[in-house]
Amino acid sequence: MNELGPADVATWDRGWYRFARREPSPNFGPRPTDTAIDLIVLHSISLPPGVYGGAQVQALFTNQLNWDEHPYFKKMEGLKVSAHFYIQRTGYIWQFVSCDDRAWHAGTSQYRGRVNCNDDSIGIELEGLEGDNFEPAQYAALAALCPALGQRYPITHIAGHEHIAPGRKADPGPGLDWNLLHRKLGRTDWCFPEGVLK
Repeated sequence: MNELGPADVATWDRGWYRFARREPSPNFGPRPTDTAIDLIVLHSISLPPGVYGGAQVQALFTNQLNWDEHPYFKKMEGLKVSAHFYIQRTGYIWQFVSCDDRAWHAGTSQYRGRVNCNDDSIGIELEGLEGDNFEPAQYAALAALCPALGQRYPITHIAGHEHIAPGRKADPGPGLDWNLLHRKLGRTDWCFPEGVLK
């Protein structure tokens, strides 16, 4: 992990991003010793699918979702998952797990020659439906959050859930404008998934 500089002290508090609303999840664990946190994984989520603006995603990540509230939720009953961050359509950022810890967002996964991407990645959920477009406010939030992560951790890769679990996951899907994200981040030193930049 990188050493904190004076500018970082105002941004990070033991892996918590000061510009996100903190809502701790019980669904996390320690990372393996000497893990290099070098991957950002982007996801998409909405609960129920295609419904935006509610508190169901936050409830899911904190084990408070009412499984009887919607028929779709019954399929997920008992699921214990989390992500480090959740960015709503408005660009509002929530954080559920310290980035120093291991969130449960990737599942069975493999990327850049390594398995178990939860071990060395930071998961960011975007409020959205798989394949649909995302909002300008969400790209703006990513353009602030991702560089802040890059200052705190040795990030070298950014990928979608679909790239680390192909065939099992398809989010965030074709609605994510990787070229726009690349331009907004202005990072030529970060590796993006093969074929996403046109």
